Order: sequence, then structure tokens, then C-alpha cells
Amino acid sequence: MDTQYGPVQVQITVRGGRIVDAHAVQHPSGDGQTDRINGYAVPQLNHEAIAAQNAHIDTVSGATFTSGGYRQSLQSALDAAHLRR
Repeated sequence: MDTQYGPVQVQITVRGGRIVDAHAVQHPSGDGQTDRINGYAVPQLNHEAIAAQNAHIDTVSGATFTSGGYRQSLQSALDAAHLRR
């Protein structure tokens, strides 16, 4: 998903109908502030995706655009895996 600061792409691993891994294979980067923000936001989003087992995850403070792009990309990955929750 494209955001104001760059694309976000989430990849998930599903076993037994459950998300067992989620990670952003692409996220905004390139300048120090963006790298710092996403350095803490992306791991939080990955963890929340696994915990929630759906795309209804919280926005990480300071990373509104990345969080929104992450949710949209996660939902697309869930739809592709036929995990519509």
C-alpha cells in the first residue's frame, strides 16, 4: 500500500488457519527520522498482527501513515490467504 511517506508491504505466514508470522517486507525509509520511527513501529505492528489474528490493530503513535498502510496491506494478505475476520 502506498502511503504519504512510501509503500508498505506486509507478508504473513499462515499455519492451521492462524497467522504465525507477519512482517513488513517493505516500509517507508530513507531519512533518519523515518528510519527511527519505523524502527520501533514496524516490530510493534508485526507483533500486534500475530496477537490480533486480523487487521484490526492499533496505530503506533508517531507512525500514523505506516500504521495505516500496514493495516491495509495486512488485510490484503489476509484476503489472499482467505482469512477474512
